[in-house]
Amino acid sequence: MAKKTKYAVGIDLGGDTIKVGATAKDGRLLFKGVVETRAEEGPSRVVKQIRKGVAAAVEACGAKPIGVGVGSPGVVNAEEGIVENPPNLPGWGRIRLASKIAKKFDLPVFVENDANAAAVGEMTFGAGKELDSFIMITLGTGVGGGVIMNRRLLRGEHGGAGEIGHMSVDYDGEPCKCGSRGCVEAYVGREYLTKRAATRLADAPDSTINRLIDGDLEALTPKVICEAAKTGDPLAKELIEETGRFLGYALASAANLLDIPAFVVGGGVAGFGKPLFDAAKAAAKERALIPMKPRLRVRAAKLKNDAGVKGAAALVFFRGA
Repeated sequence: MAKKTKYAVGIDLGGDTIKVGATAKDGRLLFKGVVETRAEEGPSRVVKQIRKGVAAAVEACGAKPIGVGVGSPGVVNAEEGIVENPPNLPGWGRIRLASKIAKKFDLPVFVENDANAAAVGEMTFGAGKELDSFIMITLGTGVGGGVIMNRRLLRGEHGGAGEIGHMSVDYDGEPCKCGSRGCVEAYVGREYLTKRAATRLADAPDSTINRLIDGDLEALTPKVICEAAKTGDPLAKELIEETGRFLGYALASAANLLDIPAFVVGGGVAGFGKPLFDAAKAAAKERALIPMKPRLRVRAAKLKNDAGVKGAAALVFFRGA
């Protein structure tokens, strides 16, 4: 790497692994690595693992970065760099994560909710570059969201804005881990989706899904459902279209509330592709306010597997470090 290339280190903090990337201001990925989170050993160990990842990126690039960005699950106080009770990271409570990293490297450190970081990443490097306002949706184990309004991240009063996964699409619907019922996450999130698919397989013994998993329900993933749909399997196609409809209902509600008709959708479940997006668009237009209908746009995220690290690095550039 040229010594004069300015770059930021991005940290994508997950329950099992910590993805690390060094990203130049033009979006080029200069380094990419992974370290174990070791979450079961508590927050002190996780902080050490993050530091290990940052050190690896700095060593690989041979120059000091202009800053470090961290995308973390949980509620984040971005101004103070505090992460509160992130899921899959036991024993955290409230951790001043930014200061713990900054002390080690003498660098500015910016911490943001992981879905918010993904939104900033798409705004800076991806599908939202030419959009003034859009809502980012991440479809993974859960359903995350981040709101960009007039090229600014909308955080809300306590940093928790954008939780579109916990908008209810059925007031008396499926229970959600958040404690509510009928949340879109309870229909679209990977865990809930595969559970629903497993239940329906009992009534569809000839489904291609059964052949692909060889009767092992533990092997049932969105990827398997996607492969079965490509063969024309009726159950797989039904599951994908249904997932798109539930997502579309939530998109319509968000668009109606915020007057933001553009959506960028990423994450593993977004790999369902065109059938998912078509169903989501149709459902959103069905439920959106009349003036909103012709303005609705739903597009795929561009950063894909690098969304976490590039989004975290974008926090540094976005905050002007």
